[in-house]
Amino acid sequence: MKKGILFDLDGTLWDSSEQVVRSWNKCIREKAGREEQITSEFMRSQCMGKTLPEIAALIFPDMEEAERLRILKMCSEDELDYLNALKEGLPTLYPEECEIIKALAKEYTLGIVSNCQCGYIEVYLSQIDFAECFSDIECEGNTGLSKGKNIRLMMERQGIEECVYVGDTQGDANAAKEAGVPFIHAAYGFGKADSCAAVLDDIRKLPEIVKTLL
Repeated sequence: MKKGILFDLDGTLWDSSEQVVRSWNKCIREKAGREEQITSEFMRSQCMGKTLPEIAALIFPDMEEAERLRILKMCSEDELDYLNALKEGLPTLYPEECEIIKALAKEYTLGIVSNCQCGYIEVYLSQIDFAECFSDIECEGNTGLSKGKNIRLMMERQGIEECVYVGDTQGDANAAKEAGVPFIHAAYGFGKADSCAAVLDDIRKLPEIVKTLL
């Protein structure tokens, strides 16, 4: 039986909130000509794990949907360029993440499923030296599907018969439920969640927890 571990990205595999906030605020101010500015805390607690339309409604609640989406799409494009150009001050990885992922890849098929835009997961992969450990990636920006449907899509594509989903928000828990797979809550990340098969307070404990579920 082929077993897999599928991961959320933000708050689960890295923290890019500081870098994304700098990029978005510059775009909102200089390209959109707006006064709204967001904080890293707002990004972590309110935005991470949500789709662009949901985030746009949070930042610009009084703006017409088409216009706020236009601005957020512009921010997302600038964000990718900003992250790709970084040579220092890169987004933070979690303790011993490289070693943990490499060890897990020897036993399980690994993948990343996120609600992000096209190209964002690729930025993460380009900035780590263990990208080959991940067999597949998928995102809402690519398929237009919910995270739960993308989890099932990846399972079918990779021939995974049994897997867990690791994420840090209630949205991730809901996605795992939709996909019909156990959810491991990365409690070291940005959010809270219920309906968890297990709670992970340190990524270094993941191998031990996965063995109890798969």
